[in-house]
Amino acid sequence: MKRLLLAIDLAHQDGWDASIGHAVMLARATGAELHVLTVIPDYGMAIVGAYFPADYSETAIRETEAALDAFIAEHFPEDVTPTPHVRHGTIYKEITGVADLLEVDMIVMASHRPEMKDYLLGPNAARVVRHARQSVTVIR
Repeated sequence: MKRLLLAIDLAHQDGWDASIGHAVMLARATGAELHVLTVIPDYGMAIVGAYFPADYSETAIRETEAALDAFIAEHFPEDVTPTPHVRHGTIYKEITGVADLLEVDMIVMASHRPEMKDYLLGPNAARVVRHARQSVTVIR
């Protein structure tokens, strides 16, 4: 394994708590590069975007990049230096797109316990598993 991608949601500690440990363990065991990705969700509907300031995306990306850098410094051991990535868009599409772009061998991500609505709509983890070209490790 040469490259790993850890997809996290900075706002949900219960998701990244366990997945960081697994990603670090895999990176150490295989000597793989570790990349950490967080995605700023898109507006959902184009009409919703009209209510945001014109520079919202750029500002949100800059602020999230700074937050991700601080997060990595605080939550990763010194011997593992992940490369941060921030994207804006549809979560599962951005995760699979970055995984393809970086040519990673595996995606690591957390998943919450499914609710009834998830069986109908499909959570992001399920969509990543279905659409990714890479192996996906889902941590509960």
